[in-house]
Amino acid sequence: VSDTLPSVSPGSLECWSAATYMATKPHPPLMKKHSQTDLVSRLKTRKILGVGGEDDDGEVHRSKISQVLGNEIKFAVREPLGLRVWLLVSAVLFTAVALMALTFPNQLYDAVFDEELSGTKISIRLYGGALLSISLIMWNGLYTAEKAIIQWTLLTEACYFGVQFLVTAITLVENGSVSNGAILLLLSRVLSIVISLAYYHHLGRRAKKI
Repeated sequence: VSDTLPSVSPGSLECWSAATYMATKPHPPLMKKHSQTDLVSRLKTRKILGVGGEDDDGEVHRSKISQVLGNEIKFAVREPLGLRVWLLVSAVLFTAVALMALTFPNQLYDAVFDEELSGTKISIRLYGGALLSISLIMWNGLYTAEKAIIQWTLLTEACYFGVQFLVTAITLVENGSVSNGAILLLLSRVLSIVISLAYYHHLGRRAKKI
């Protein structure tokens, strides 16, 4: 029988014994490193991504997505006091005057210049159509949270009031008569320009870093 069995060297027996021991030896439980809860790893990751600090506008972005798309929540907290009220008042006034110019052009002209409209009504109605288009911009600025859109809305409003002030003043000089409605209109336009530019300037300022 011994002639039929293969010969096994002592080295092979030692290797087989070691492999058997390693296979049957109980392994310790694997230790997982929770990198998300590791403060140092999180800080290093945020530093690599470039988030967590203040940008040029003073906004703190909590993720790369908010840094790319913009942080509307942070702006909503720091928006100027009374901005939404002013946008609402402007949108309502623009819409009301536009509808009045479209439906009652003679009455609108008479209220401002204290005289009846001598020419065609189409010019007043075209003015009402343009004013109604601007009112859509005002309503959009009221319901948006993006700083750039609100700034352009305020700048559009200020430009319109400036042009209306110049046109009204030149017309009064040409007519040679000044009515109480025209004076009230000019004063209200100056006040509107000041308020719109003040909000525009406030939104354009960079936040102070602490």
